[in-house]
Amino acid sequence: MSTSTPDAPDKIYEAQFAESPERLEAYADFVAIVKQLRRDCPWDREQTHESVKHLLIEEAYEVVAAVDAQDWDELAEELGDVFLHVLFHSVIAEEEGRFTLADVIEAETDKLVRRHPHVFGDETSDDADEVAASWEEIKQQEKEEEESTSVLDGVPA
Repeated sequence: MSTSTPDAPDKIYEAQFAESPERLEAYADFVAIVKQLRRDCPWDREQTHESVKHLLIEEAYEVVAAVDAQDWDELAEELGDVFLHVLFHSVIAEEEGRFTLADVIEAETDKLVRRHPHVFGDETSDDADEVAASWEEIKQQEKEEEESTSVLDGVPA
């Protein structure tokens, strides 16, 4: 269900949902700042996936606490901290030649589109429970397709 418009040619989503240039610039600035911190800040430069993983867990708990407290200002701040961690891990991975933030975004975008055939495909549904069941069914199909067929499957490493 592609909706090609002058504002968003060959995009699967409706043009009204595209980010404004100002928001895209803010995103690009954030990415650039994190990359510069990795280069110029001794603390940021020495961090690894392992050294900061506990901080991501802490930030996730702080998001939950803000939601529970219905503190929307705090939620915005904590979501920014979680976003920083997603970006930070992605920058580290890029430096290691493993993957980029663009890879992360593209994979998640593909998954969202794939798991929402009632929005981006030919299926229809107005029932949340039906949509949740479809999501799980698609997820299970993906796992089955990913499973290797090696003769070593099931053999402990």
